[in-house]
Amino acid sequence: MNKVGKVWTGLILPVAIIILWYLATTFGTMPASILPDLRMVGRAFAEMIAAGQLQKDLLISLGRVIKGFLASAVVGIFLGSLMGMSQKLKEMILPTVTAIRQIPMVAWIPLIILWAGIGEKSKVIIIMIAAVFPILVNTLSGISSTQEGYVEVARLYKLNRWETFTKVYLPHALPQILVGLKLGLGVSWMAVVASELIAASTGIGYRMNEARSLMKSDKVIVCMIVIGLIGIMMDKLISIVFDRLTPWIQLQKTGGSGSQS
Repeated sequence: MNKVGKVWTGLILPVAIIILWYLATTFGTMPASILPDLRMVGRAFAEMIAAGQLQKDLLISLGRVIKGFLASAVVGIFLGSLMGMSQKLKEMILPTVTAIRQIPMVAWIPLIILWAGIGEKSKVIIIMIAAVFPILVNTLSGISSTQEGYVEVARLYKLNRWETFTKVYLPHALPQILVGLKLGLGVSWMAVVASELIAASTGIGYRMNEARSLMKSDKVIVCMIVIGLIGIMMDKLISIVFDRLTPWIQLQKTGGSGSQS
């Protein structure tokens, strides 16, 4: 199926939801406070854009995401690489990392607020904790799966640890690391919204929570739609960047599919 066909196929469900939404709010008995009609949501969106409210909230939330995501990327790739290259470090750190991963991200929020307050620092810490694990685990998986034969060749050539990492481990693990970064970015966006819902005075999550407290369901839906669209755009953007960084992976995929056909 070509790209145009995939786009049209992907639009079937959203269009069906919009049609059902229109029918339920136009011919049904659904109260507007629970499910506003499409015109109310459109007016709310236009009002928020005209007031500059939506743009400001998005910029604040995206700024928090960038800070937390970059911090989690540094920590996750660093720790994952060390653990992948050293069996002793892996045996020492992995059980603790596995245990901490089981704690839901939302459960961290009250503790982080106690530690760092409700300012910017707490939001960045929450995002970092949420996003670091997919990056770390994928980095560890990529580094650990490097063939031992390549590592032996590096030893024969007497490469130091840094040269072995950059010339042997990193090229092999890069696709897995990029997958981890992509997952981490998505988790970062969800984490910032969750943190702003609970403790914030700015941001898209705060705006949605404020609309809920005022029973403005149209604004709540606007915020939800915008959050979903921004998430999709971030996913597509990082996919394009990674495709440019690793063109050989796309060539391998194309070659593999061509040979199978």
